[in-house]
Amino acid sequence: MASHSQSTPHEHGHGHSHAPNDFGRAFLIGTTLNLTFVVVETVFGFIANSTALLADAGHNLSDVLGLLIAWGGAVMVRRRPSSRFSYGLKKTSILAALINALVLLVAVGAIAAEAIRRLRIPETADGFVVMQVAVVGVAVNGVTAWLFARGREKDINIRGAYLHMMADAAVSAAVVLAGLLIYLTGERWIDPVVSLAVAAVILWGTWSLLTESLFMTLAGVPKGINPEHVSKALAELPGVEGTHHLHIWPLSTTETALTVHLVVADEVDRDRILRQANAYVHELFGISHSTIQVEHRDEADHAGRDCC
Repeated sequence: MASHSQSTPHEHGHGHSHAPNDFGRAFLIGTTLNLTFVVVETVFGFIANSTALLADAGHNLSDVLGLLIAWGGAVMVRRRPSSRFSYGLKKTSILAALINALVLLVAVGAIAAEAIRRLRIPETADGFVVMQVAVVGVAVNGVTAWLFARGREKDINIRGAYLHMMADAAVSAAVVLAGLLIYLTGERWIDPVVSLAVAAVILWGTWSLLTESLFMTLAGVPKGINPEHVSKALAELPGVEGTHHLHIWPLSTTETALTVHLVVADEVDRDRILRQANAYVHELFGISHSTIQVEHRDEADHAGRDCC
């Protein structure tokens, strides 16, 4: 935390906290596993004449692209600030999450269209082959999801990768069931119906990722932070009489910024308030970049008149 000299009319404090977790190894292993499985699943999808397998392969291919996009975002967010990008390229992780969600929506449309075509013109699938390949898919997707599990709560970019893999594991399990039913009954409608179920699961899992990443792209207050609670917490600091000009926005999928003016009593030590306020917003709300201006009541009134 740093502050300007006492001679200035307003005091400022600026706090930082950096270093998101590095998931480079997880991305490398996950991408390799899933790309290999996409090739295997596509080949056996054609051999078994299974839309469910091909749909799952298409979804897994979109997830490979999603992993690469998320990986790129995780790398770019670590770029150092420059004169042109004063916060670095932190928002690339938010863009990566948004692109990930859009790619999944395209995959949903393609899967649903092919499944509907197969419902109108049923084709026979080899249930035994479908079942065997899908079992491998459950293992591949489950392992990949596990690689990202520890980061899913604090980073929506990592959560996007985790949700994709968990959805894939569930979808592959559904395809195993479809293969078993096809093998036992020979019914041709089972394959496209399961494909539609796959599309519905993907859509359901993608929607929250899409809305949250879009919200963060538009600089909305990050999920889990209530501005009223932040304002109230700061106002409860000893010597603080009120707050105004509070702004909270995401810098990346893991870092949040805040600016605020604190109105304090004349006798209050501004340096103490700055230190306490910076520590407060970080400890209570996880806000890593805080710029805080401290002013007396008469200064706040004068600033308000100037604004108007």
